[in-house]
Amino acid sequence: MSAPARVQNPTSPVVAVVTGAARGVGRGIALALGEIGATVYVADRETRARRRSELPGTVEDTAEQVRSRGGQGVPVAVDVTDDAGVAALFERVRTEHAGLDLLVANAFDGNALPFAGGPFWTLPWEHWHNMIDAGVRGHALTAWHAAPLLIRRRGLAVLTGYTDGNDTGVLAGHLFYDLAMTGISRLAYGLAQDLRPHGVTALALAPGLTRTEAITAALGDALPPGSDSIEFPGRAVRALLQDYDVARHAGRTLPVHDLAAEYGFTDDDGAA
Repeated sequence: MSAPARVQNPTSPVVAVVTGAARGVGRGIALALGEIGATVYVADRETRARRRSELPGTVEDTAEQVRSRGGQGVPVAVDVTDDAGVAALFERVRTEHAGLDLLVANAFDGNALPFAGGPFWTLPWEHWHNMIDAGVRGHALTAWHAAPLLIRRRGLAVLTGYTDGNDTGVLAGHLFYDLAMTGISRLAYGLAQDLRPHGVTALALAPGLTRTEAITAALGDALPPGSDSIEFPGRAVRALLQDYDVARHAGRTLPVHDLAAEYGFTDDDGAA
């Protein structure tokens, strides 16, 4: 099966939805898509009119940056835990473009509270909401609405998550985080089985330690060497989108560093 048809037609730009795109990995993905002239619906609950965090970044900021890279950034205020808001986002895409080439389900609010592992009964219950409701359920909900639009264009669905490459121990010593990350991988696998017969590829993308605004603010000088820029995962998404044989990755969870070795892209410092 070929990559999304829109990549093959330079007169008709890629249409993409990226959730959680006000900052972090989502912003980096949106910027990378802007460089190939994509129309990117920049979806997030963080707007200039309604700030929820002191960290920099809003949907309007990212949309402007996408336009500065040569794409068309469309800011959309939406919370992926709001069913009606998510439905309205994809209805807008259907009305304006009839179909969708790329979904990047990236919204995840795991860093909204201080992140520290421990026995599950000591974990803030709000972390369940931030990781499972906003993460796993949000990914599933956006994919549910996006599926008919992706089928129209034989598109690509990318769910961002994480894997440490083994099945031993609890990720970060945090049960809710472990459930969210492994749940996203299984969700991508299940989506792939249902979408494959319709020409749509679904997979999970696992960034490494990334210099997001939240992680940089939390770790500062303690940020270990070898971390990635927010645009490194974006280059991975772009490479997958442009791969005519992307279907071979369906259902897999793909570390960004493995994709850099496969496709030959590098980070800002030239490292792969």
